[in-house]
Amino acid sequence: MKRIIYIYNVLALVLCCAPFADARAQEEARSISLDEARELALQHNKDIAKSRLTLEQTRNDAKAYRTKFLPRINVMLADLYSPYSGDLTIPGGHLPIYAMNPILGTYIPDVTLASDGSLMLNQYADFPSQKLDYKLGNIFLGNVSLTQPLYMGGKITAAHRMAKRGAEMASENIRLTESQVIVQTDEAYMQAVLARQLADVARSYKELLDELQKNVESAVSHGLKTRNDLLKVQVKAGEAELSIQRAENATRLSTMNLCHIMGLPLNTPLQLDADHISEEASGAATGGSLSTEARPENAILQAKTDIAKLQVKLTRSDFLPQLALFAGYSYVNGVKVAGSKLFDSGSVAVGATLKVPVITFGERFYKARSAKARYQIAQTEQQNLTEQMQLELAQADNNFAEAQTETTITQRNLEQAEENMRLARKQYDVGTEPLSQLLDAQAAWQQASANYVRAQCQLQVAYTKLLKAQGILRE
Repeated sequence: MKRIIYIYNVLALVLCCAPFADARAQEEARSISLDEARELALQHNKDIAKSRLTLEQTRNDAKAYRTKFLPRINVMLADLYSPYSGDLTIPGGHLPIYAMNPILGTYIPDVTLASDGSLMLNQYADFPSQKLDYKLGNIFLGNVSLTQPLYMGGKITAAHRMAKRGAEMASENIRLTESQVIVQTDEAYMQAVLARQLADVARSYKELLDELQKNVESAVSHGLKTRNDLLKVQVKAGEAELSIQRAENATRLSTMNLCHIMGLPLNTPLQLDADHISEEASGAATGGSLSTEARPENAILQAKTDIAKLQVKLTRSDFLPQLALFAGYSYVNGVKVAGSKLFDSGSVAVGATLKVPVITFGERFYKARSAKARYQIAQTEQQNLTEQMQLELAQADNNFAEAQTETTITQRNLEQAEENMRLARKQYDVGTEPLSQLLDAQAAWQQASANYVRAQCQLQVAYTKLLKAQGILRE
């Protein structure tokens, strides 16, 4: 008996807490506006992170090339130990003795010319043989050098400018990637909004059919309507249930896709803001003087062209004179001979180096022509892509104008469909219109509602793409 009471109390507690649990689940749905979705996507996107790392890399490359204008100071230290030792013997012999020659006034060897033409020493001194011991032991070498480039044919300047332009190009590439991510996020956000609103339309349509089905069932039971009328309503109700199921599936998948783009768990419940998403787009003007000058692609293409032009100078610098100054100090200590160190001193050296290419067998000519061809290719690509961007802007402007017109027309059609459905229901209730007319009016209202919702979402996406085409989506 106690166990039954315990189970009863648990069930009662669960039933009492169920409404609160449901309310808590509703509260846990995260409210996300379109701007918040954009920021989350920008923070999560891997391509943007990669672009930022590329920018950091190119900036460091530019700083590294700038250091090449400064002198290079190198220190070299070496220490060698070898147990090898040995000796060197200098053989002895007779050394001539010099005597004063009064005629010449100088000292000459005291020698006599023999009959066979050889020289004989009249006076000499004996030189004993010498044996010198040597040992390598520990040998230390040290060198400090300084090199200052004076003229490298413009190589350092060209490389530094190329690195700076590369950093500027990487910065613009971040802005381009951010614009692409915003467009992708807006499309995913509006797809989720569209799926949810289509689900709401399908539910409203199902509620109309449910109400109509109750009325027809009551009329059939009283003999006022035929069984065929009831079957028509039930068929439409079944189609409405299928539409609801499809819309709910689309809502779930589109929400998961939006969570993926924003870097949230896929099953995160979201509450989207669909009330003010198209207000700015509805009031925006089309046509006029639209320009692509602010697009990051323009800066990227210009940077590529400038780098190709600097590459021509960099290629030419390999075949121009190169002048540099150098200075150094060297110190050597080691090698014992006869018990004393042979080396224990340092020396200073200062000089200049000049490198002048003389004969290259046409290498300079061919490399220069190759670099010029790359520069011309970059110019042609810049012109081609500039025209493509202008075409893209014109197309985006046309699509936005069409989206505005479609939104206005679908809104008007929705109003007409609502009025037509109201009149059809009124006439059906008084018996002046058949059931099929009312069903057609309700179906037309559902289609008009879906078209209006779809047009609003397409208008927001078209407006975002128009801003991207002008280069003002992410400034």
